[in-house]
Amino acid sequence: MIRKKSLRSSLVPAASLALMLTLPFDAAKAQENPLPTIGGAGGGLISDKLESDIGRQVMTSIRRSTPRITDPLVYDYLTNIVYRLVPSAPLQNRDLTLTLIDNAGINAFAVPGGIVGVNGGLFLSAGTEQQFASVLAHELAHLSQRHFARRMEQQEASAPLAMAGMIAGIILSAATQSDIGIAAIAGSQALAIQNMLAYSRAHEQEADRVGLEILANAGLDPRGMPEMFEILMRENRLQGNQIPEYLSTHPLSQSRVADTRNRAEQYPEERIRDDQEYHLIRSRLQVRYASSPQLAVDTFEAYLAQTTETRNDVARYGLAVAYQRNNQAGKAIEILRDLLTQQPESITYTVTLAEALLSEEKMAEARALLRSALDRNPGNYPITYQLAETELADGSGKQAARLLQSLTRDLPGQEHLWLKLADAEGMARNVVGVHRARAEYEALMGDLESAQRQLRQAQEKLPAGSPERQIVTERLADITRRLNANRSG
Repeated sequence: MIRKKSLRSSLVPAASLALMLTLPFDAAKAQENPLPTIGGAGGGLISDKLESDIGRQVMTSIRRSTPRITDPLVYDYLTNIVYRLVPSAPLQNRDLTLTLIDNAGINAFAVPGGIVGVNGGLFLSAGTEQQFASVLAHELAHLSQRHFARRMEQQEASAPLAMAGMIAGIILSAATQSDIGIAAIAGSQALAIQNMLAYSRAHEQEADRVGLEILANAGLDPRGMPEMFEILMRENRLQGNQIPEYLSTHPLSQSRVADTRNRAEQYPEERIRDDQEYHLIRSRLQVRYASSPQLAVDTFEAYLAQTTETRNDVARYGLAVAYQRNNQAGKAIEILRDLLTQQPESITYTVTLAEALLSEEKMAEARALLRSALDRNPGNYPITYQLAETELADGSGKQAARLLQSLTRDLPGQEHLWLKLADAEGMARNVVGVHRARAEYEALMGDLESAQRQLRQAQEKLPAGSPERQIVTERLADITRRLNANRSG
């Protein structure tokens, strides 16, 4: 699902705006215990099934206990940039599961089973799209080179699936900034796994080389990688003894930065411009992580007052988002209508305007705006989701359920969509639909017994021999098999 891209590119200077927005943050707290990074899967010790099982267990733990960003606009951008890189990555399995961690620290990770995660804070630290993409390319390189499996082979690990729980525990503990998940892991085991999470110098150099190739082949600037490394080195110096978690698992030295810069300079020098979309999403997250909505408003207003640019659409968009978060939807609507006049095809402007209109209870206008956009972009995730939200706010449960059903077909691993669908089905008085949606939510959260109960309740309410009952019965059998396998294992 590829979104139409905006053509304009008036960008907020990255360093100045990022500094203004992040100075009031508690930097030490923001960087405290972000997710550790895990290498790729594969090799002789991990079969495809074991790889899938590890990924599913880790993802279940993340869903259950880790704060995540479910904003469709942010998720859609991440999907687009990752799948711009994927065709250039030598991956055996290109069916990836993406997750956005709601943490202002710098980090990204890749887990056996094709799980790729990014902290929201990475958008704040990466001033350009090229820098942001370089971190993703580096993680995809670790996956493609099976670095995690190769370390397991070196250490002659005998039970890779048993390690899935420990991997999940370490990720969970870091992401939640607590001891949840880590308490059950014996100290020696945790230390062994933590040691395996730290990549060797050789693996880092290999990931650098492959990551640069991925960037270049995807039409992005390889020079973004050494630039991002320099940002990480600066963060390291600023934090003193408390290094960013990303560097604890990705050891970085001046010689490695210099080597990567030299390699990047060997690629043809091209003027590759950032897509404006990156900077719009970055502004959206800068508002999210500001210490207060009012601070975000003050910051963007001050920047726009000081800039000499005739028009800075990214900063104006950031101000509109800040107004919206600060309960000043009327001001947001005024800016967004003007932005949309300039770029009527922009999905980000359209969805954000609809959000503001919904805040003002202008349901009819929001619905018309979104339906027109959906006609131009069938199946688009952010537009469809916002239209469903509008229908729910207007009491149209049946219409909302229809839209959310299409989203759960396209994105079955997004548990918040199943919860939203259950709400819509309840509003539409579709009891069977509520049970089915709740069952899928519980299954994703790892509670197979609750999923089984929900499906049995749905089954009881359906007439024998009906097509829907057959679908429910087959899904119930699948959940029951998984539950029995877990009990016997």
